[in-house]
Amino acid sequence: MKPIIQGKQMDVGDALRTHVTEKIDETKSKYFNKIIEPSVTFSREGHGHGLYRCRISFRVGKNVHIVAEALEGEPYLAFNEANEKLGKQLRRYKNRLRDHNERQEAAVQVESLKVPDYTLAAHAEEETEDDASQGDPVVIADMTTEIETLTVSEAVMRMDLAGRDMFLFRNGGHGELNVVYRRPDGNIGWIDPSGQTAKIRPPKVVRG
Repeated sequence: MKPIIQGKQMDVGDALRTHVTEKIDETKSKYFNKIIEPSVTFSREGHGHGLYRCRISFRVGKNVHIVAEALEGEPYLAFNEANEKLGKQLRRYKNRLRDHNERQEAAVQVESLKVPDYTLAAHAEEETEDDASQGDPVVIADMTTEIETLTVSEAVMRMDLAGRDMFLFRNGGHGELNVVYRRPDGNIGWIDPSGQTAKIRPPKVVRG
């Protein structure tokens, strides 16, 4: 599948498109044959300071999202740096991703929860008087998201690959909702409201 390459407030020339396509093909052949919905987005940043942001994203398997971003003075540099970050992520988790996807494909039914997923307005000035009086945030998008059943180490991997600061999942050990999150000191936090964390030894998370 060819990547969708687009620019926000900028044009993406044929030479850059060719460069991006070739590099994504190299990544595909080196790590995974089945890359789903590859997308590369360029945008201008920095309010006139000549900076460019590149965001690379795609899926491996059913729900494994992989995202890498970089900000540089030129579009080529931004893409190359984001692509290098992506390669490091894939090298770190390649074997675990293959095992994870094989287990998902072999399973008759993957346990998951489908729950509402709301996007809230970021600024208070977007609220109406009625919303402010009720003390409720303004909902600007409403969709459904899937909460999967994973081990803690798998959840940390998924959070890292997606470039997120938090990941909600069902703990495969006892079925309760858990959260892993990235702490300011760079370590990973793990919240288990069930209280069963104290009964087991927390997993060792190896940082590459």
